[in-house]
Amino acid sequence: MSTNPPLLITGATGTLGQAFQLQCHIRGLEAVLLDHTALDIADKASVANALAEHKPWAIVNAAGYVRVDEAETDYDRCYRENTTGPRLLAEACAARGVQLLTFSSDLVFDGGKTTPYLESDLARPLNVYGRSKLLAEQAVLARLPRALVVRTSAFFNPCDEYNFVSQVLTAARNGDDFPAADDVFVSPTYVPDLVNAALDLLLDEACGIWHLTSQGTYSWAELGRLALRLAGLDEACIVPRPAASFGWAARRPRYSALGSEHGALLPSVESSLLRYLAAEQQLQADSSQAVLVG
Repeated sequence: MSTNPPLLITGATGTLGQAFQLQCHIRGLEAVLLDHTALDIADKASVANALAEHKPWAIVNAAGYVRVDEAETDYDRCYRENTTGPRLLAEACAARGVQLLTFSSDLVFDGGKTTPYLESDLARPLNVYGRSKLLAEQAVLARLPRALVVRTSAFFNPCDEYNFVSQVLTAARNGDDFPAADDVFVSPTYVPDLVNAALDLLLDEACGIWHLTSQGTYSWAELGRLALRLAGLDEACIVPRPAASFGWAARRPRYSALGSEHGALLPSVESSLLRYLAAEQQLQADSSQAVLVG
């Protein structure tokens, strides 16, 4: 058994936490992935106990409240998980000399720009979720200035059947229509690339706010059509609609694409989608093989 200090990862039930664990395994990095029962990030005693038990060199906070529309009425829980939790982690890390990586969102911006938002642009969130993330950024960096805060957006990952790209592909394969907003523009992010880049930054002791997304700006409808085109599927299943027609409870910025003053650290969305499709095929092949063996 290794005696090296591990990387402690929160959010065991989420796509991001699991992706970090996988990438650490590939790289040969010691890592411990904990769920909410083992580490409640918004409970000071739970945080202290986890740090005392595992003695990590750094924490990756991949936990948090992700339901943007429900946050408008479930704000106590949203602020607890998205603001209080990162703040307590930062305080504990500062007291113990431990590094911290935590994640924020493109939804800290109001959508007033027409070019990608940079790290130094003014953050003015339009909804509860965005405010919870902005308050977390401020609280974390006030308590632990050497913390790494990564803003990102619009995840897609072949291991997650609920992300936008997976749902679009499933709809097309089933012959179903898929409504998608054609007036909301984002920077989609391929999770394996995000995790790789974020780990590199953590190992390099980067700090402050960094924007990490795949390169490119797309409306949701454009992203859906691109994914279908690359997969050789019929783009006609995408039904473009204005965002207002979806009845979302939370206001979204019309434009929240992210750029970076640090340069382009992730590949293009198109490159990422091609690798997503290859990984999806491999997962299906592995699943079929497992059934045959079983």
